[in-house]
Amino acid sequence: QELRSGCFWRGVLAETLGTLILVGVVLGASAAPEPLAPALAGGLAAGGLVCALGGPQANPALTLALLCTRKLSALRGAGGVLAQCVGASLAAAAAHVALPDGTSLVTRVSEAGTVGTALVWETFATFQLALAAFATAELPVPQAGLALGSAVAAGALAAGPFSGGSMNPARSLGPAIVTGEWDDHWVS
Repeated sequence: QELRSGCFWRGVLAETLGTLILVGVVLGASAAPEPLAPALAGGLAAGGLVCALGGPQANPALTLALLCTRKLSALRGAGGVLAQCVGASLAAAAAHVALPDGTSLVTRVSEAGTVGTALVWETFATFQLALAAFATAELPVPQAGLALGSAVAAGALAAGPFSGGSMNPARSLGPAIVTGEWDDHWVS
């Protein structure tokens, strides 16, 4: 029954497009030499997507959190995660073709830290993002967009020096699929 619903397929399309846009913007900003660019680009894109598309999660971690708290059905959760992974892979493929060869698309554990440190910071950043997502669920769109965009930027800035600050398994998976680089992929 749910598969025949237009609402279900609009949600899948919103997740695909939202993730494609979010990951594409972050990967494009990753070509900049300073680490601030991807964090700000991700935050601004996330806030804009909430306002423009009504809040697609564009992040399997957030979708799984909603699924675990029974805010989404299993079918909607599975469809959303699959759509997010497809959107991220399409964005990574486009970035791989469009960006200069030296641009790193894959999030990495920094040389300054350890895998354990990266995991702690990535977990913390993802937790604060999920907390912001749940806290803003009932807010009007502009306030929710500002709060979620700020949480994405803050998490990327805090975890970025250690893990790349992805907070988004699809953002990490798409580039890994396209480039074939899987080093410490499980952290992000």
